[in-house]
Amino acid sequence: MYVGEALVGEGSEVAHIDLVIGDRNGPVGEAFVNSLSSPSIGHTPLLGVIRPNLMPKPPTLIVPKVTVKNMDDASKIFGPAQTAVSKAIADAVEEGIIPKDEVENLVVVVSVFIHPDAKDYARIFRYNYGATKLALKRAMEGFPDIDTVLEEKDRDVHPIMGYKLMTQLFDPPYLQIAIDIPEIGVVKKVLREVPTSDHVIFEAGTPLIKKYGLNVITLMREVRKNAFIVADLKTLDTGNIEARMAADATADEVVVSGLAPKSTIEKAIMEAKKTGIYSCIDMLNVDDPVSLLKSLSVKPDVVELHRAIDEEQGSEHKWGDIEKIKKVSENALVAVAGGITIDNLREAIESGADIIIVGRAITKAGDIRAVAEAFLDVMRKPEVDQFRVKTDF
Repeated sequence: MYVGEALVGEGSEVAHIDLVIGDRNGPVGEAFVNSLSSPSIGHTPLLGVIRPNLMPKPPTLIVPKVTVKNMDDASKIFGPAQTAVSKAIADAVEEGIIPKDEVENLVVVVSVFIHPDAKDYARIFRYNYGATKLALKRAMEGFPDIDTVLEEKDRDVHPIMGYKLMTQLFDPPYLQIAIDIPEIGVVKKVLREVPTSDHVIFEAGTPLIKKYGLNVITLMREVRKNAFIVADLKTLDTGNIEARMAADATADEVVVSGLAPKSTIEKAIMEAKKTGIYSCIDMLNVDDPVSLLKSLSVKPDVVELHRAIDEEQGSEHKWGDIEKIKKVSENALVAVAGGITIDNLREAIESGADIIIVGRAITKAGDIRAVAEAFLDVMRKPEVDQFRVKTDF
């Protein structure tokens, strides 16, 4: 069985094709017969025909995705869509996409999207013809391969979703802006003024969450709906419950304190994995972060080396721990926080830091945008898709 998908065109006539092609005596053949013999209201399958009395080979079944409510809808399916799909099947055989000597052994099931507002029959035909042929080619070639999927999964945006949500931090370093000021007006001001970048993430700081609760994440999303937001709970107990609360509040990462009992830390990490968000251990006041990390049966996504606000003056970062941490947990990102400035930013990055956490240096700046841009300039990270020319993704 081969599976293919393609989207071609624009506007109301846009074509989105999903198809399977396989042995008529196998599961695709069984699905073909079952679908043809069990029509449902508004989604009646129809055999593909290039024109009446001339169906393509392999035999093709067309299934409407959108409910057919009237004869106008039916005409689009039984007219331009039906002939477009069927012509694409025949042309795919002629062009060698489908082996000619296999056509009597194969069947095709094609799911066709026709928007109720589509009006231009020529566009319906051309878009569905192109999408069907592309989907067939992809199916027969096994496109996309897994390497392409892994490379592309965090790039670009689904057109109907309309904006991209960051769920993976796959291209470090990142600038994490910690918003600790417990005043919602200031929070929204910071969110509005920080420049849009694939390499900026936001932190709902502990004081902010203590004042407004986790609902503050919803308030933050009113300004930056697609932001990656860290809930800095510094959990000390009931790790699984607090991690689930953070996920339910649409946080993308939850922070647990490294001073918590080991069982609490492990429960928070496991619950974060279960709910699809990142887990972070804040090593604030932990004497030996490397030993703690080694002792855990499950490792976090992020390890934060953190100097307290009250101890920033005269205290040195443990840059040397970064390499040791990455040896213990190869996939973990290392974040550094506390007293990070433009002056020591390059040192932090060169020491291996993946996430640079900056708070008041940005959030209390007179020109928030300019200071944030200065940090990003030092990091020198272009947007993920800034220099790509693409049509397929």
